[in-house]
Amino acid sequence: MKSKPGRHTAAFILLFLSKKDSYGLELLKNLESDLPNNIIDSAAIYRSLKTLEQNGFVKSRLDASESGVAKKYYSITESGHEELQKFESDIKKRVKNLNYFLEEYKKIK
Repeated sequence: MKSKPGRHTAAFILLFLSKKDSYGLELLKNLESDLPNNIIDSAAIYRSLKTLEQNGFVKSRLDASESGVAKKYYSITESGHEELQKFESDIKKRVKNLNYFLEEYKKIK
């Protein structure tokens, strides 16, 4: 049985956007380079960005300053920062449970 891939995609997106505004492909590259075990694909990123924007956690703007197709940049909103704090609390609880599992599993090995 596997856990649901990308369960915390929105949390990672908000985390990266709290550092700087970014666009979808750049977010994917950051996830691939910075996460020890990235299981988030581009489709999941764009779905999450759409949902985050609909919920008011991020806002977007088009940037056509470079040649080629305009890029849609995202930035975190104040309510996005509040949502990021909720993710922090949730993740801390999950980490405690996972650490408990690992410690107990070690005992039976």
